Amino acid sequence: MNEESREKLEVLRAMIARTGPMAVAFSSGVDSTLLLKVAADVLGGDVIAVTARSRSFPERENREAAQFCRELGVKQVCVDVDQLSIEGFRENPPDRCYICKKELFGAMIAAAKAHGFSKIAEGSNMDDLGDYRPGLRAIAELGVMSPLREAGLYKAQIREISRELGLPTWKKQSFACLATRFVYGEHITDEKLERVDRAEQLLMDLGFGQLRVRIHGEDGKLARIEVLPEEFEKLLACREEIVRAFKQFGFEYTAMELGGYRTGSMNGNLGKTDQKE
Repeated sequence: MNEESREKLEVLRAMIARTGPMAVAFSSGVDSTLLLKVAADVLGGDVIAVTARSRSFPERENREAAQFCRELGVKQVCVDVDQLSIEGFRENPPDRCYICKKELFGAMIAAAKAHGFSKIAEGSNMDDLGDYRPGLRAIAELGVMSPLREAGLYKAQIREISRELGLPTWKKQSFACLATRFVYGEHITDEKLERVDRAEQLLMDLGFGQLRVRIHGEDGKLARIEVLPEEFEKLLACREEIVRAFKQFGFEYTAMELGGYRTGSMNGNLGKTDQKE
């Protein structure tokens, strides 16, 4: 670990120690895993993990979150949220993330308080400040802490520290809720969320790394696959298997994004990167 990362880790530890007992919004992603690990190391039994479970987060993420909490010895509290029932979510407006985060974190805050924790922290980092993030507005309005950002940590440093601490997530691909795969204004439905989930799971099972399956059209019949350029040849080699499976999932057409995977690729018409992944 380089000296800058080490210093920021110490800043993070000191900050958490000053804050005292806290709940950590935990998704099993790279960022929240490091935050929960450090909080547990510093606070011991004075930390709990609060996980919001919803249709737009695959079950594999829930399983990984539960397993990590068991291994770490941290109590996990799960909150089930029906995102499709949140007013405005289905319609998928540009501020959908704000609408959703306000509801999700409201539920997690209530759960944390019910277990005796008045402070809750989440895992956004410095890289998130470089883009338009409507969800961060909701987090700020609700008074949720962001220790990784406050410590000045960037994603690369979080991965570096995670590797040093032996966390399994240090090289885990970045993930964001499945709603980020939809074109703004095209309705989000349970059927289309499941279609995307199954498609991405297939690609993971085939061994692809950082990836997205973007869904297009109000009927959700077009899939646009994003993988890293170095995996283009592998994608083409698996072409027939992928097309066959995607048709079974409900996609009529399957396209390969020649630009490769990139963060926020659904946001070109906004002029800004509006979604985290």
